[in-house]
Amino acid sequence: MRSKIRQSPSALSPVRAEGAFSFLKEMKGESTWLLRDLAGTLKLTLPEAKQVASVLEIQGYAKQFRGNEWMTTISGEQVSGAKTPRFTPENVEEALSALGGRIAAANKDPKSAFTIAEAFAFGDFLDKRTRAQAADVGIRLERRRQEGLASTEREFLKQLRNKSQMINLVRFAEWMAARKHRALIRSKA
Repeated sequence: MRSKIRQSPSALSPVRAEGAFSFLKEMKGESTWLLRDLAGTLKLTLPEAKQVASVLEIQGYAKQFRGNEWMTTISGEQVSGAKTPRFTPENVEEALSALGGRIAAANKDPKSAFTIAEAFAFGDFLDKRTRAQAADVGIRLERRRQEGLASTEREFLKQLRNKSQMINLVRFAEWMAARKHRALIRSKA
């Protein structure tokens, strides 16, 4: 889904639907969530978070429970790709550290088809819950200018992931850097 969930006109930038869905995904395993949780994760003001929650409610992805308490609906869990949390946050952190090492190695390897310019990890592991889902990692790749490098982005990301079930690699989008995350590597620009 490429639509945008609009904030108030005074807001600096619109919240991408994908950002709101990533928040819903993080709430899997929680019976309810608060507007301040949404605001903190997406770095919004409380009035902006209320607007986003209202749009999610209109779309059938969340519903107001009482006061500032909200619930993610089954449709919200489905559209967000939420899974039952089954990993320990410590194991997810270990997988992210190993990924960081593979990123560094790929960036130093002149034979690598790509360099990784940015990598941001986000998900429920950041909240130090008892169990977490696989971390989502937004990766911005840059193709090296060498001839004869046949690797595709998909093949490269598959190698980078290294069969880890605790990380999901996705193409980087700007909204990822604007939400609560752990930077694995930042662009020097």
